[in-house]
Amino acid sequence: MRFYLRVWLMFCRNALIRELTFRGNFVITILTRLFWFAAQLTLFEIIFRNVGKIGDWSRPEYFAFMATGMLINALVEAFFMPNAANFSELIRSGNLDFALLKPIDTQFLISFEKMDLAMFNQIILAASLLCYSLMSLGRPVAMWQVGLYLLYVGVGVAFFYSLMITLASTSIWLGRNQGLYDFWFYITIFARYPRSIYNGVNPAAWELGEIIQFGFSYLLPILLVVTVPASILVKPFEGWEFPAIAVMSAVLGLLIARSVFQWSLKSYRSASS
Repeated sequence: MRFYLRVWLMFCRNALIRELTFRGNFVITILTRLFWFAAQLTLFEIIFRNVGKIGDWSRPEYFAFMATGMLINALVEAFFMPNAANFSELIRSGNLDFALLKPIDTQFLISFEKMDLAMFNQIILAASLLCYSLMSLGRPVAMWQVGLYLLYVGVGVAFFYSLMITLASTSIWLGRNQGLYDFWFYITIFARYPRSIYNGVNPAAWELGEIIQFGFSYLLPILLVVTVPASILVKPFEGWEFPAIAVMSAVLGLLIARSVFQWSLKSYRSASS
């Protein structure tokens, strides 16, 4: 474990050196993310001037939800997105051979070698928005809520990572899988909104929103990985069903991702073959 920690710290150092080498790009990326953050806040501020709630989420509650989604996505994009995007290039160029020869777990190396440090600006902005939302609520937050919140943020990151590395592994068979990465972005867009907004309005009918809600809560629980941690902080406790599903989906997702990754490596043909 200490060996892997030292390697990960070396990756952090290399990422910092890389960002400092291209300072202009680093600054532009930060400004771009800052503009996107401001645009999102402005949009929902305008919406809440015209409505009292979105679903059953008040303004400070929804901003806490939005901050949680931004935080989880920023962590995924900072640590895993550059590596998943680079996996097909490693296969195409044959550089995956060198990763396989190194005396370290290949999935660890593929997953953590690169980092996007500019996304740490997004993490800070998300944390600031979360603190503002909690202060606006005016309710005390217990330590157990903070602990569970951090746990379920980790669950959300693990779930998205497992989905991402599974899609990246298909590069072994497809060569390029840009279409699957587009699928990842399209499918995870559902996590940007609370689960309750998909509630139907007619109790006697099975509506499209309820179908989406069921599928992305029980089959591929994308709606839970952001809603659950945000609800822990700002909503009354409603039972362990959805928190349990979120944890089980993250654990199962990691196991499936590991199996698919190992399976894909067995199908890899090195550049020299």
